[in-house]
Amino acid sequence: MFEATKEMKIRIRKIAPNEVEILAEIAVKTFIASHGSSASETDIQSYIAEKYTVQQFENELNNSASFYYFICVDGQIAGFSKVVMNVSPNEKSESHFAKLERLYLLEEFYDLKLGHELFQFNCELAKQHSQKGIWLFVWTENHRAIRFYNKAGFEIIGSHNFKISENHSNPNHQLLLQL
Repeated sequence: MFEATKEMKIRIRKIAPNEVEILAEIAVKTFIASHGSSASETDIQSYIAEKYTVQQFENELNNSASFYYFICVDGQIAGFSKVVMNVSPNEKSESHFAKLERLYLLEEFYDLKLGHELFQFNCELAKQHSQKGIWLFVWTENHRAIRFYNKAGFEIIGSHNFKISENHSNPNHQLLLQL
């Protein structure tokens, strides 16, 4: 467990291409912590093997519409986010919306309000890129995340089945926050 102090130094920084292995490692840990109980271990491991590879993250880091950031506390990486600019939340909307694809913290950094810091950073980033809002999917059983996004002012605008494997999908809420 990380020991919080009054003098904690919080820094949010862009993830460098040479940090892709660190990103992949943290992404796997945080995905398992938040979604590990949502499907069988076989399905979860299969999903990770396909979607959370170093090569996959390299490709995403090279996408000019994707923005990856680490949040660090006293020099330690505590979590990360990924936001993609100009992604329409549905067929009826224009594309000037940011999709928050990932906002994850390592468990030892929960309850330090780092998720709020990283979220606010992504909101400002979206505004700088002239986005009208931020949208995302959240697993309906991730009550901690749902509370977080409700407090931030998101509204449910739809639903989505998040495919973990050929045999398993998780129901998700689609949420939107107007900026």
